[in-house]
Amino acid sequence: MSWSYSLGKIGGTVLRVHVTFVLLIIWITATAWAAEGPQAALVNMLFILSVFACVVLHEFGHATMAARFGVRTPDITLLPIGGLARLERIPENPKQEILIAVAGPAVNVVIFLILTIFLGGRGWLSDLQSLDNPAQSFWGRLALVNALLVAFNLIPAFPMDGGRVFRAALALFMDRVKATRVAARTGQVIAVLFAYWGLTSGNPILVLIAVFIFFAAGSESSDAAMRGLAHRAAARDAVITSFVSLTPEDTIDTAAQAILHSSQSEFPVLSPEGQILGFVTRESVLARPDPEFRQTPVSEIMFRDVPVVSLKTGMDDVLDAFARQRIPAVAVVGVNGNFVGFINRENIGEWFILARAPSVRRGG
Repeated sequence: MSWSYSLGKIGGTVLRVHVTFVLLIIWITATAWAAEGPQAALVNMLFILSVFACVVLHEFGHATMAARFGVRTPDITLLPIGGLARLERIPENPKQEILIAVAGPAVNVVIFLILTIFLGGRGWLSDLQSLDNPAQSFWGRLALVNALLVAFNLIPAFPMDGGRVFRAALALFMDRVKATRVAARTGQVIAVLFAYWGLTSGNPILVLIAVFIFFAAGSESSDAAMRGLAHRAAARDAVITSFVSLTPEDTIDTAAQAILHSSQSEFPVLSPEGQILGFVTRESVLARPDPEFRQTPVSEIMFRDVPVVSLKTGMDDVLDAFARQRIPAVAVVGVNGNFVGFINRENIGEWFILARAPSVRRGG
């Protein structure tokens, strides 16, 4: 996710923080300082950080359960509206998806029990209006927040946890794509209600959550439809076979000329034998406009860790390759191992649009 920065890696998962989350902490601290002084500001800042520590544990609950089913979680990003765990794929087994979805709220239940039983935290619904009051019990407020996280996440608003449980339950009785479509539409209806509630109550955070749910639900529905089509397609159906390539000895100036005279965003770098060595991206070239870089070989700036698939590889595997890591493209090779083309994110989108049209002739 753009505008996010890594805080480190835990168990193979990169923990990232979005810049807007940092701005939220600064705003809350500054507001509390101006209203009640430095001590209140410090307590409120520690409380918000504790809340988001619980959010991180919630997301790692999802990641830990997903790992049990062989699904990696490349990163978790902290946003002002909560956390976002990016799984490389969602299991198509409904029971596995349910277990992954409920693992997050289960973590908050455990935290709630620890805070109330062992630390004496007591929080009541009447305290909701004054959660930012540092005079209230710190552990009580934190316990109340964890209870709210459980209740809120189990609302069947796809793609929230409750919505994923709802989608998985529907998938037990109908096609997964149709189940996702129903769950997404339900989630968007709930998002509209959230937005109305937020606007009428003057709660901007609720409006932001509603916007996120609405668009995320639509995105998840499209992704499920794409996965459904990918089951029946191979890399040959989406591969780009007309392209401009570079050699390792070509310079950045040569790559710049290729950018000016083509519409490509990724340029494969090939050996004399036709083997793929890496990709040079438009962004990497434009990031070096100064004359001192013009004669630098492209081999020094190319992306080397390129996934390679064959023409017969299923599109499911191609989509998984993009989900596993941030890559410019997937290389496609022929029977002799020579490079024949590549697939990038833009072409996947175009393939998806055209593949849904029954009149489009698929590659064989």
